[in-house]
Amino acid sequence: MVEIKYKGACVSLAGDVYEPAEDSYLLADAAIHYVKEDMRVLEIGTGTGFVSSVLLANVDVELTSTDINPHAVICARSNGIEVIRTDMFNGLKAISCFDIIIFNAPYLPTSRDEKIPGWLNYAFDGGSDGREAVERFLDGVCEYLVPDGVILLLVSSLTGIEHVSSGIRSMGFDVDIVGRDKCSFEELVVLMGKRRT
Repeated sequence: MVEIKYKGACVSLAGDVYEPAEDSYLLADAAIHYVKEDMRVLEIGTGTGFVSSVLLANVDVELTSTDINPHAVICARSNGIEVIRTDMFNGLKAISCFDIIIFNAPYLPTSRDEKIPGWLNYAFDGGSDGREAVERFLDGVCEYLVPDGVILLLVSSLTGIEHVSSGIRSMGFDVDIVGRDKCSFEELVVLMGKRRT
């Protein structure tokens, strides 16, 4: 079994689950920088539990994680992460209780013939424009944030960084880029959306 060690966390990989890559590391770094002690944190789409594990290894928080992929849920639980198997927010009560919500969205523009068979498709498939999961996330996120809550959302230049930023601003958030990494064919960024109070 393959293990990844990063910033005090050790995560084992198993099954039909997205292996942490540049996007995962970028989001984990942003999370440990912006999440503060005793915050109530929600990670949507935890996968192996990598970001949650790194966060818990560095900051004392109350953490809830979700994933739709049953293989990811098993993998994350084996890495010590408590996970609710659900699609986005569907398995959660709609109460404004999280200080920060983290999401490494599936952001690759994906046509029908590019879909990957099985559960792993959920980790990559961002719909035809790469924003399908991002838009679903943004449609539901406000119900789960405290009034001055924050989102950390990883997106790619393939998804349209400014388009997503504009959408977040239109919801009453201030938006900043708090992490950035240029890869061979794209730029990855972590957008931090802070609710205006």
